[in-house]
Amino acid sequence: MTTVIGLTGGIASGKSLVSTYLKEKGLPVIDADVVAHEVVALGQPLVKVLIKEFGEKITEGDGINRQALGEIIFANPEKRQKLNSLMHPAIFAKMMMTLSDYQKQQEPIVILDIPLLFESNRLELYDKIWVVAVDEETQKQRLMLRNDLTEQEAVQRITSQLPLAEKIQRADTVIDNNGTPTATFEQVDVALAAVVCDS
Repeated sequence: MTTVIGLTGGIASGKSLVSTYLKEKGLPVIDADVVAHEVVALGQPLVKVLIKEFGEKITEGDGINRQALGEIIFANPEKRQKLNSLMHPAIFAKMMMTLSDYQKQQEPIVILDIPLLFESNRLELYDKIWVVAVDEETQKQRLMLRNDLTEQEAVQRITSQLPLAEKIQRADTVIDNNGTPTATFEQVDVALAAVVCDS
């Protein structure tokens, strides 16, 4: 029996830090962002669909320029919704194939790393949901620094997602990432030990 953990958080909350740590511990992690890159890679059928919908300016070689696409969708909720309706089914299908493979191998724990976990409305998939959280000001400052954004651009991206406070309320486990990476990793270890005990 495989325990499926849904790992999520807000943009720039530190989900990738936790995800990387889990991979280093040898746990299988299916990363939605990695799969998202794969479904818009060179030669994938979705590339033509996205160019038709959003225009030639999102192209980069034979693939998609994610920054150019991001500028379009973060400024326009309707276009963001359209992108999600095109991307999510392709990403989800590929993730489920990988999860099925791990289940056949009888992996005890599999992590699904999904930024829009709550928004995807497939909560029945997860045995546990972990949310990586920071306070609002830390989130904004980290995002500005990481993506070289203005304050307005950072706020625009943060508010395009479900509020982190709401995700925290709906989580089984909250990983507080306001402190040092070591403090975050200690919380992950405790959460993992609890999953192993429950299995």
